[in-house]
Amino acid sequence: QVQLVESGGGLVQPGGSLRLSCAASGSIFRVYAMGWYRQAPGKQRELVATMSSGGSTHYADSVKGRFTISRDNAKNTVYLQMNSLKPEDTAVFYCNAFTTTQALGLPRAYWGQGTQVTVSS
Repeated sequence: QVQLVESGGGLVQPGGSLRLSCAASGSIFRVYAMGWYRQAPGKQRELVATMSSGGSTHYADSVKGRFTISRDNAKNTVYLQMNSLKPEDTAVFYCNAFTTTQALGLPRAYWGQGTQVTVSS
């Protein structure tokens, strides 16, 4: 019903920057929020940043001041600009969207396939 397509992952040196994109498509009635999570080797998945449909944002303490989430509501696309990257940022990053697909439907979370971000010299 809802598909999330991610792009922008890759290898970057410490201190570098990377920009992730995630486009949501399909039978979307209403998007309540979109965001990014990540899972590092040996660790559980954690929230990185979220943005509500009204523009409210939330960031994990570990990325505040370095990462910026933004959204193009018309395109149902969310971005994550990552600056001053550190080796500990290395993880698989997952896009998510909290949506309904019909007027009387229950809100559900949908996930992208994940994109690898590696920060290493």
